[in-house]
Amino acid sequence: MATPDTRTQILDAAEQLFAEHGFRGTSIRAVTKLAGANLAAVGYHFGTKADLLAAVARRVIEPINAAQSAGLDTLLARTPDPQVRELVEAFIGPLVDGTPTGGEGSARTSRLLVMILSDPAEEVRSWAGPAQDEVRERYLAAFARTLPGLSPQELRFRMRGLVAVTAVDRAEVYQQPSPSCAPPAEGEEARRWAVTFLTAAMSAPPTPALP
Repeated sequence: MATPDTRTQILDAAEQLFAEHGFRGTSIRAVTKLAGANLAAVGYHFGTKADLLAAVARRVIEPINAAQSAGLDTLLARTPDPQVRELVEAFIGPLVDGTPTGGEGSARTSRLLVMILSDPAEEVRSWAGPAQDEVRERYLAAFARTLPGLSPQELRFRMRGLVAVTAVDRAEVYQQPSPSCAPPAEGEEARRWAVTFLTAAMSAPPTPALP
């Protein structure tokens, strides 16, 4: 097996440390120590720590975005108005498939997604590129046509919930369960449960305005 190049070693180390410690809790020195690289290598390959985070996030999420976009293309080629369940499955299916069970690498991917959603550091908010924005906006438009009663703000809130619930569930798979708890669902069962639950959440009536 070929030895990973320096750039890949840095990405692997940064993904592990960002997932475990967040943006502010991870130093470039810690990344280079784990990667077996020098400080200059990070600057040469990535630039700043924020640039390194962006590269880590895009490496994980861009394949998921591509699969989400392809799934939406397939739906829209069949009908201009897919059902909510079809949209939910096309959106979260790649999240489940992109963070499969079966190893520490999958656990890191899930934890990284949770970190991106929850880390308060401003730099974490600026990782997304045009491709990420385009996929999100396409799904927002499709959901808006199917759920016309929702305000844009509530629709965005519910879509963030799709990502959050799926990522947290995938991260939970790798925790050591209590002996009294049943193990979390995996594979196709997890996907079906998630689609059923999140379809109901997306399809709920609009929240009444405050009096």
